[in-house]
Amino acid sequence: MFITLEGIEGSGKTTQIKHIAEFLQSKGQDCVITREPGGTKTGEKIRAILLDPESRDMDPLTELLLYMADRSQHIKKFIYPSLSSGKTVLCDRYYDATVVYQGFARGLDIELINRLHELVFEDLKPDITILLDLPPETGLTRAWEQIENGSRTALETRFEKETLSFHQKVRAGYLELAKKEPLRFRIVDASNDKNQVGNDIIKILSEVKNISRL
Repeated sequence: MFITLEGIEGSGKTTQIKHIAEFLQSKGQDCVITREPGGTKTGEKIRAILLDPESRDMDPLTELLLYMADRSQHIKKFIYPSLSSGKTVLCDRYYDATVVYQGFARGLDIELINRLHELVFEDLKPDITILLDLPPETGLTRAWEQIENGSRTALETRFEKETLSFHQKVRAGYLELAKKEPLRFRIVDASNDKNQVGNDIIKILSEVKNISRL
């Protein structure tokens, strides 16, 4: 089973993915947690470039291709091997993030992004995508509080420094994708406190048929 978490900055993906792993492990599942960008050694180097605030003048097409390179390595070296060995893969961001950030927000051709995904990654899609949705103003406030208190690194703030309108486009893009694929996406109100959000996610996963055999 391949499960992804999506959402804007400050939506709580990193916190909640750990709770999901604990829940699935309690059900006897062998889980691995990963992220994009940066799920491999090569990916970590690409991540450093993509999220560095000094990369603010990066061309959108360059950005897209770097994300695609990171994902190619990630799928071949981590995701496919993990799935093939029977593990449940939990991924903090995946392909949907590319569609909304580089497509909806940056304005690149979404059809081009889709074609690249189909060609390069054999159209590997998650079985379930948890979308942690909240207003960008709330998410960015949380993100900057975490950066200022040291729980998030200031070396990866390139997207936090984008305009509010950029993040509004990202959120709208996510909601549009969720509307198009209601069977895959599950939307959770991430404006609630983390315990409530965690409970909502566990409820969703508990309702998935044959959770013990994910």
